[in-house]
Amino acid sequence: MQHRSFKTTVTKFLLGFLLLSSQVQAQTVSLDEVISIFYQRNLDLIAARYNVDQSLADAIVASAIPNPTVSFQLGELSGTNLNKGSSATGCNHNTNVSCGPAEYYSFSQLIEVAGKRGLRMESSTFATQAAENDFRDAVRIFTNIVRNSYYQLLQAQKYRELTQEIVDHYQTITAANKLRLNSGDISESDFLRVKMESIRAESDLDNAQSAVTSAQADLAVVLRWPEKSLQFEAQEQWPDAKDLTLNLNKEELTNKALQQRPDLLADKLRAEQADKLLDLAQRLKYPDVTVTGGYARDPSNNALDSGFVGLSVPLPVFYQYKGEADKAQVNLNQNKLKAEQTELSIRNDVISSLATWSSADKIVQRYKKELLTDALSVRNSSELAYNKGANSVLDFIEAQRSYKNIMHDYYAAEINRANAYYDLKKSLGTETIAEATSKNSPN
Repeated sequence: MQHRSFKTTVTKFLLGFLLLSSQVQAQTVSLDEVISIFYQRNLDLIAARYNVDQSLADAIVASAIPNPTVSFQLGELSGTNLNKGSSATGCNHNTNVSCGPAEYYSFSQLIEVAGKRGLRMESSTFATQAAENDFRDAVRIFTNIVRNSYYQLLQAQKYRELTQEIVDHYQTITAANKLRLNSGDISESDFLRVKMESIRAESDLDNAQSAVTSAQADLAVVLRWPEKSLQFEAQEQWPDAKDLTLNLNKEELTNKALQQRPDLLADKLRAEQADKLLDLAQRLKYPDVTVTGGYARDPSNNALDSGFVGLSVPLPVFYQYKGEADKAQVNLNQNKLKAEQTELSIRNDVISSLATWSSADKIVQRYKKELLTDALSVRNSSELAYNKGANSVLDFIEAQRSYKNIMHDYYAAEINRANAYYDLKKSLGTETIAEATSKNSPN
């Protein structure tokens, strides 16, 4: 039932993505729409899903009961004397007539002892659950890859908007300066300096447009080149940190990650599986029993019809499967070590991601509270003073450049903050199939 429920969840998850992606017609796409397209088309995630099907097939093999064996034999086929003239009750006592061959029918069944089949079934259950967590881990990792590409495109778009604003601003200034030059209010050198800055801004705009095209192509590669992918424009949307429970301290966040990270759960399940396999290897020294029963019809025997039963047991005298047990012990130790290494990596991942998020968030808040307003105020004041002749052209150009640099750094900080948010979310393991389905499925 658990396996069936998991497959149903996955099916609903992918169908939700398929339905939503079919509705993406406009060039402007949201983050959820981009993720839906990715899950529709990405073959790596589909391949990760196949691992679950393979583990389910292995579970069927592990639970299989050995097939019985049916045999038939003919005996007493001597070419010289086919029991002629035998005094047995089943024979014609005529010395010229053969009694006929003996017929043997038998049925045998291998019976596994010491709970070997049960251990195989328990081991395969752990393997299936580990594969399911591998799939959830793929969801966690791949989703963040898509988000990174999405915000890379958004960052390129914001730079293009900024450079377009600078170009438009310089064009307005240049047109006004031409009138001032004709009236003698400014020198020709001042006019040319502003004009050169305007041309430089236009070059920056060309580079910004090229960066947008490159970011669109990178996103298209991640999405496996859906239709009109080179026309996608990312919506300006920033993550809301309310659902991260950031009121928890580092230790609480780390414990939360250790409880729900699918990669750690998968490693622990494989350690459990290895423990069952070790138990199974240690029980191989207990030989399985083959039970045999049959019927014999022998005309040359005084008892014409007879039955027989028997048992056969291999004796582990020379080899007692110590090699299998030692290999299973090594496998168990390796899986436990891997789980411990994953746990240490998760602790480091959470602490590092939390520190990066905290720093990125403070930087953005600092820009919003002070730097953005100050940069715009300095630019406007410098421009006003320059238009009134109270400021030099160099001071005016420097104020324009300072504004551009501040805005450029602010957009970079916003993107870093968004990536830091999702990196922290990824480190906590909160990206689940059910969550992705509820966010990306149509209402």
